[in-house]
Amino acid sequence: MADKQPIDGRPADGATIDALALDEVVAFTSDLIRIDTTNRGGGDCRERPAAEYVAERLADAGLAPLLLERTPGRTNVVARIAGTDPSADALLVHGHLDVVPAEPADWSVHPFSGEVRDGVVWGRGAIDMKNMDAMVLAVVRAWARTGTRPRRDIVLAFTADEEASAVDGSGFLAAEHPELFEGCTEGISESGAYTFHAGPGMEIYPIAAGERGTGWLKLTGVGTAGHGSKVNRDNAVSRLAAAIARIGAYEWPVRLTPTVRASLTELAALHQLDAPDFESPDFDVDALLNKLGPAAALVEATVRGSANPTMLDAGYKVNVIPGRATAYVDGRFLPGGEDEFRRTLDLLTGDGVDWEFHHRETALEAPTDSPTYAKLRAAVQHFAPGGHVVPYCMSGGTDAKQFSRLGITGYGFSPLKLPVDFDYQALFHGVDERVPVEALHFGVRVLDHYLKTA
Repeated sequence: MADKQPIDGRPADGATIDALALDEVVAFTSDLIRIDTTNRGGGDCRERPAAEYVAERLADAGLAPLLLERTPGRTNVVARIAGTDPSADALLVHGHLDVVPAEPADWSVHPFSGEVRDGVVWGRGAIDMKNMDAMVLAVVRAWARTGTRPRRDIVLAFTADEEASAVDGSGFLAAEHPELFEGCTEGISESGAYTFHAGPGMEIYPIAAGERGTGWLKLTGVGTAGHGSKVNRDNAVSRLAAAIARIGAYEWPVRLTPTVRASLTELAALHQLDAPDFESPDFDVDALLNKLGPAAALVEATVRGSANPTMLDAGYKVNVIPGRATAYVDGRFLPGGEDEFRRTLDLLTGDGVDWEFHHRETALEAPTDSPTYAKLRAAVQHFAPGGHVVPYCMSGGTDAKQFSRLGITGYGFSPLKLPVDFDYQALFHGVDERVPVEALHFGVRVLDHYLKTA
């Protein structure tokens, strides 16, 4: 059987993953990529065909999936697998079905071809995150074939709208169908347990135990409209431009959360550096990051908040000074840092420029000393015994934000074993998104192992 073959020198003892599961995860990834679920924002997306595909395969595995919509065509799928211990807390496993846009002219293959070539599956969603959706389906169907049941109830959620506001996806599910997640205390989803090559022979597997909060902002500059040839000291465009310049140049202060401290401590040890003394007045996080080499990329975006101007809109004719001008800023704040973020924006925008949240979601922090984190770590190390598992905080966000409203603690855990020259982070929302077949096989085995022991 395929599941008894050695992986990284160790046998997959007790695994239920068979050759069919390994074939199915590749086929499911490819099929889901071919279903174009591009989310352009503003409600311009239709996930229903992908949701129906997922529901059919869950039903084939003996489950009773529910298809749920807030808006027609924006479909979510939820199903529950009964565990063997009714007294145990339930676990949520969630993945989104939508993807960001892709321009075919920029790609080596068509982004919605789902082409499998030279041991790699190509297309939009191969990494973010139809691969994880496919892995979950493959594991569940393998369990059905062998009669395997997990210890605790597992709730599966395949969501719409994660790549925009989540209002039609996890936000809708958490607000309108909380009963479906009864008993869930923890959840796993994207952006964790992938191979990060930090140098020769150093494989790191970061597991996400936190997320920065989302603070997408709309700025409005207000002034006096007038002729472009006249002196105008009350120019909305000038005021807005000055505010945007201040925001873009601002150096956010260092704020180290527990997850980031844990990450820096473990990365320092891996690089044979002294343990960081975070309380010392001489501690310099940037100096430490400089000593971590490539591994600094796992942490550097989360030692501070951020606010990056991204969109501008003003005027309608070159010789007319408009009375209003608008801009948008992608802001992110650390756990516990939202009040400081708000105060800072008040100062940076200044007189004549108002700001409001265009979209806001909470920051998250999950314990790294919990039994769940320990089991996640153990599952990766079982199949990658030479790898180093470390916690990290995501610079962006996931559906775990919405599910946190139900008291569910989220971890980023979408396992993939990747080759040295594979730039995982660059492929998120990037050109030529793809995933190796062997990475999918690794992920199925790790998920199977973890979910049975969780």
